Order: sequence, then structure tokens, then C-alpha cells
Amino acid sequence: MSDNLITGLISVLIALVGLASLSVILSPKAQTSQVLQAGSQGFAADLNAATSPVTGSSGSSLTMPTLSMQGV
Repeated sequence: MSDNLITGLISVLIALVGLASLSVILSPKAQTSQVLQAGSQGFAADLNAATSPVTGSSGSSLTMPTLSMQGV
């Protein structure tokens, strides 16, 4: 992998973590545990899809995490 690609991926991950942190801090009704769970599920799905050509798994278990808007 080239250095530019790695730098770009790290930048995107940092931006996503920063945006998620900002939304949790600014929203008084934020459901922090659900936000963290959705983020970890998404990252795990991305990791599964990225490693599927090497591991032989189908990578088809990719699902979008859902967040409920209770109390809004």
C-alpha cells in the first residue's frame, strides 16, 4: 500500500471519529451506547469485507446499523 492511501484512510477514520464525538457531545439526547455500537458494527463489517478476498469468506454479512430516534 502506498503512503498516500494509508494517510488518506487514517484521515477519513479520524474525521469520522471526530464527527461522531462532536455529535455525542452537542446532543443532549444522544444515545451514546447505540452510537458506539453502530460505529463498531460498521467498522467490523468494513474489516470483514476488506479481508474476504484473503480469508475466503463471502463478506456478504454487511448490514447497515440502525439507530432509533426515541425521545426526539
